[in-house]
Amino acid sequence: MIQTEDLSKQFNDFWAVDGITLDVQPGKILAILGQNGAGKTTTVRMLTSILTPTRGRARVNGYNVVTQADQVRASVGVLTEQHGLYTRMTALEYMEFFGQVYRLDRSALARRNQQLLEYFGLAEAARRRIGEYSKGMRQKLALARALIHEPPVLLLDEPTSAMDPESARLVRDEILRLRSSQRAIIICTHNLMEAEALADEIAIIYRGRILLKGTIPELKASLLGPPEYEVILASDWVEPSLPLPEGVDLLERGARLLRFRIRQPLESNPKLVQALTSRAAPVVSVREVPRNLEQVYLQVMARAQEVGHA
Repeated sequence: MIQTEDLSKQFNDFWAVDGITLDVQPGKILAILGQNGAGKTTTVRMLTSILTPTRGRARVNGYNVVTQADQVRASVGVLTEQHGLYTRMTALEYMEFFGQVYRLDRSALARRNQQLLEYFGLAEAARRRIGEYSKGMRQKLALARALIHEPPVLLLDEPTSAMDPESARLVRDEILRLRSSQRAIIICTHNLMEAEALADEIAIIYRGRILLKGTIPELKASLLGPPEYEVILASDWVEPSLPLPEGVDLLERGARLLRFRIRQPLESNPKLVQALTSRAAPVVSVREVPRNLEQVYLQVMARAQEVGHA
């Protein structure tokens, strides 16, 4: 649904994007992470045929972003960092205007407007001027506009910024619903918890290049190593010799806590629990030590900055 190969953009002597290769299948969400100025927005602008690539190629919904720009723009719904809202219009006028731009049937447009405005909690304010809206309301209206023509591809830049927790949850639920309807979605975000909750795959960009790309479990395994597990005990337990299954390393031992690094948890964890209980260890729980996307991201960026300063 979204394919790029060596996608690049140069401004004068500066390469804002340098060799981006991506593949987003229907029903999948890709989160692009990176610092401000890393090239995320420039990449989105090329995928929407707003900017012409200097090098490389891209196809969106099967259309070439250079030679079939009109078809690309009709295929995508875009939420940009700068929403481009016409603040003298009412929300209803604004939605009707964009529905006409996309040449939607008037009766279908009326139904679609009502559905979206009600869903995002804007129906009661539909006849108020957008200039009177709060930041969160404007964000929701911009997202409703991006969805008005039911596009097969969504490109969302910070989709929940300026939203209260309830509204942000509503938007995240809607993004997951849209994914299940076989849309391809790219999210550019600084919210790592949100990216981890939504994305099937992560791409980390630094100075216009992809440093690392893959699923979150793949990235955690490659950067953080095998998972770690803690065994919590009900009381002090001393066992001088504890035979460990293959692929299990003891990292920490306290009176009521044991920590292990386990290469193949599905195979090794049952054997480890059996070994503990066979020696009367008062096991209360076995839990994986949480490892999040933030740890992956910070480690990747630290390495990139070390190399860049070397």
